[in-house]
This record gives sequence, C-alpha cells and structure tokens, in this order.
Amino acid sequence: MNNPFKALLAAESDGGVRVDFAELSENDLPEGDVLVRVGYSTLNYKDGLALNGNKGRIMRKFPMVPGIDLAGTVEASESPDYKPGDRVVVNGWGLGETAWGGYAQKARLKSDWLVALPDAFDEKQAMAIGTAGFTAMLAVMALEHMEVRPGGGDVLVTGAAGGVGSVAVAVLAKLGYDVAASTGRAETHDYLRGLGAKTIVGREELEAESKRPMESARWAGAVDTVGGNILAAVLRATDSLGAVAACGNAAGFELRTTVLPFILRGVSLMGINSVYCPAERRREAWRRLATDLPMDKLDDMTEVIPFGELLARSKDILKGQVRGRVVVDVNA
Repeated sequence: MNNPFKALLAAESDGGVRVDFAELSENDLPEGDVLVRVGYSTLNYKDGLALNGNKGRIMRKFPMVPGIDLAGTVEASESPDYKPGDRVVVNGWGLGETAWGGYAQKARLKSDWLVALPDAFDEKQAMAIGTAGFTAMLAVMALEHMEVRPGGGDVLVTGAAGGVGSVAVAVLAKLGYDVAASTGRAETHDYLRGLGAKTIVGREELEAESKRPMESARWAGAVDTVGGNILAAVLRATDSLGAVAACGNAAGFELRTTVLPFILRGVSLMGINSVYCPAERRREAWRRLATDLPMDKLDDMTEVIPFGELLARSKDILKGQVRGRVVVDVNA
C-alpha cells in the first residue's frame, strides 16, 4: 500500500451503517490541495450521533471517515498559503458529514478550510477546544455584538457541563461576566464553579412547565446549547434588550414560544452555525480563543483518549456521561 495509515471508516451495510477501523493509503483519500498528518481529533455530540447509527442526520455519503475536527501538521501542499511543517486546525466545512473527517491519521483537505494554528496552542489543546470551543466563542462574540456587556446582569449558559457549555463558562468568566451555569448533574457543580460560574441553576428549573408567555426578567443574555423547551424558558426570562445565542438541540428541535419576548422586551435570538462560518470570522474566533480562554481551565475540562477507545466513549456522550472535552489521540 502507498503509505498506509489507520482510520475509522463508516460504510453502509444491510440498510444500516457499519463503523470499523481500517488500514487505508493516501491513494484512498479524497481530492484536496493539502495533505495533513493528523495528530488529534475530538469527540463531540454530533460525532456520537454519527458513530451510533444516525446516518441520515449526520453522515450524508459513504464510505465516510467520521470526525468533525482535526489538528495536525501539513505534510504536502499544492497551496501557496501552506507549506510542509505548518500546524493547522480544521473544523466545520462538512467534515465527517459530506467530507472525510478527523478520525484518521492522515487527511487530504481543501486549503480554504484550514486555519493556521495560533502559537498559543499545541495540537492537543486545539482539539480540546475543537468545534465545541469554537462554537462557544462564536456565541460569546454574538452576545458582544448585541451589546451584552460584563456587569449588565447574569449571563446563563445551559448544558454548562458539556463541551460547548464548559468553554462558554470559562470564556465568559475570564471576560468578567457574571455566569450562571445550568446543569442537571449535581456532581458537576464544583467543576463549573472551578471554571468561573458564580451561580448554579438546576436544569429542572428551566424544564418546569409554564403557561406564561414571559417570566420575570432574569438573564441579561444566554448561551443555549440544548434547545427545545429549555430555550423557550430562557427566552421567557431574558431581560429587556437581552440576547440569546442558540447552538444546540440535545433537548429537541422544536421551539414553542410566543413573539412577546421579542416585541415587548426586544430580546434577540441568534443562531450559531459553526460549520460554514466565514473564513475571517473563523480566524477571529481562533484569535479570541488564544487570548480569552484560560489554558489552565481548558486543561481542567479535558480528557485525552487513545483511538481505540473512541467507539466506547461515543456511546457515553449520547448518555450525557461526558464532562467537558474529549480529545482523541489518533496515533495512540
């Protein structure tokens, strides 16, 4: 084989999807102008869905190398923007969905998708951030754009112990916001306080049934990572001219709300799409992460696993049994 390497490969099988480790060669890789030797990938909720049979909503064609993130070193390049030895990070752009992703020791990619890795990070730290941390930073930037400022009131983060939530809590706290962290797991309270949360909000508070179109104003802004009825509850309790950045759907796709928070309080609801984020905003988010995410907090929320443990851990993330970030060492 031509430079064989290890990969996790998904293929259709008997009407379903079979995911197994395989040995591939560079000749098997799709078209692209940059060849990257992958150092690390990561495990996100979307990856958990893809690896456990959710082919219709995540992986769109086969065979497919899953994994929506990767960080590594350029091995060969036909692009003037990158040369061998450059460290790069890639997230979004359909990786693991329509384009081969990060669960392989090599990847051939379009140079437009790559971001030069900031000097502040090594490859492992870049994947400790990954799509989750990148999404969290985009959400914080969206709140800033809507003039949600430190000192203006509590900012809520839902699903706070997850990957997006953990980074959002840490970044917001570093920037001086009063962070309220919502979780349904009592065992994560100390962890969230360690990331900078000032108050803890039980998930049951947000899940409680209400027939009121609005509640007493409680939040100056929010990063919602779960959607569904919890997002509706957050909107009902957001203060005048507050803003909510929504980036998840673990609690459901439907949003049952009224127009009253929007027309009586001027609340803004902003959707965060990290997959096809414009290149300049993408680079700005990574620049901001280099300055606004405390590295010690990132280390505290990160677990590193070898490639062979990925499939087992992917089941845990769907059960809500993963705290913070899981980095996958594809060479271990």
